[in-house]
Amino acid sequence: MGEVFAGRYELIDPIGRGAVGAVWRAWDHRRRRYVAAKVLQQSDAHTLLRFVREQALRIDHPHVLAPTSWAADDDKVLFTMDLVSGGSLGHVMGDYGPLPPRFTCTLLDQLLSGLAAVHAEGVVHRDIKPANILMEATGTGRPHLRLSDFGISLRKGEPRLTATDHVVGTPGYFAPEQLLGAEPDFSADLFAVGLVALYLLLGRKPDAQALVEHFLAHGTPHAPEGVPAALWDVIATLLQPDPGNRFRTATGARKALAGAVELLPAPAPDEDPVEVFDQLGPLPAGYGPLGPHDTPPPPPPPAPSATGSFHLPPPPHPHADPPATPPTNPTAAPHAHLPAAPAPRVGPLPAPGPKATATLLLAALACFAVGLWALTRI
Repeated sequence: MGEVFAGRYELIDPIGRGAVGAVWRAWDHRRRRYVAAKVLQQSDAHTLLRFVREQALRIDHPHVLAPTSWAADDDKVLFTMDLVSGGSLGHVMGDYGPLPPRFTCTLLDQLLSGLAAVHAEGVVHRDIKPANILMEATGTGRPHLRLSDFGISLRKGEPRLTATDHVVGTPGYFAPEQLLGAEPDFSADLFAVGLVALYLLLGRKPDAQALVEHFLAHGTPHAPEGVPAALWDVIATLLQPDPGNRFRTATGARKALAGAVELLPAPAPDEDPVEVFDQLGPLPAGYGPLGPHDTPPPPPPPAPSATGSFHLPPPPHPHADPPATPPTNPTAAPHAHLPAAPAPRVGPLPAPGPKATATLLLAALACFAVGLWALTRI
């Protein structure tokens, strides 16, 4: 049995690690399901404040992986999220390399849909990159991504936790204005989406600095090899160095992407489907689909019928073996099973025999004699 946190979350095995905490697969004893639990490993005030901000984020959207609950136990804190088993976009790229354009567009549409929900809450993510985009293990079915890791996200209007000249995020996915210390804004997230799109199509991390320099010196470059022109028009708009030249919202980028998909060539007949595998691996010994030790829940009581009585069990199968009859033993102990009493006789009483008739007649004569004697005494 793993460590039980706050009497509720049983930590099973580590499945990831970040800058300030480790992510565990855990069993929620109250809700009886597996969850991902992020346990804070540092306890300084700065890190704890970021942790509190992240766990307070509640966004219910199919393409956003936000915290769902939290707990504290002595000097430790954790929050939980849905358990996503398909790994990150980095795992998918490691298995396949460059992805087909239509598959890429499906992922980008879902990413922009989730990002639109995040922005609608006034939150700037600030760290969009392949490692923070998780995948459900859907096999060869339609992919399903979840935007995760809001550790450095910031709600617009909240005070920043770093100096204005300190850049927060992952190098290689910064927007140009972030490098200049500008206030976090939604447009910076859209620039990062453009870089993720190139990563999916090219199979390698794009050189953001070289792209920005080319835009500034020569304008929009031609579409890279393997990127359809219609799709490149959308990506190039996301990558504009000037935030004012990008899409104004994630929803606007989605609409442009939908138009580009209509112009994409049909998939090649021999194009292999992209499969998203389960990256978590099997559960440790003693754990199964029902949780620790596979303890099944107690069976429910029989449902009452419409009249309030309970349903009787079905009759035995006609070819089933008859139930065993317990042996009768007259010398058995008082608590031993006794043979069943014979059923009461039902029907008309038998007619009395000759002896019974004579007995009844004598009784009637005796009653008559007693009555005559009583009259003579009056």
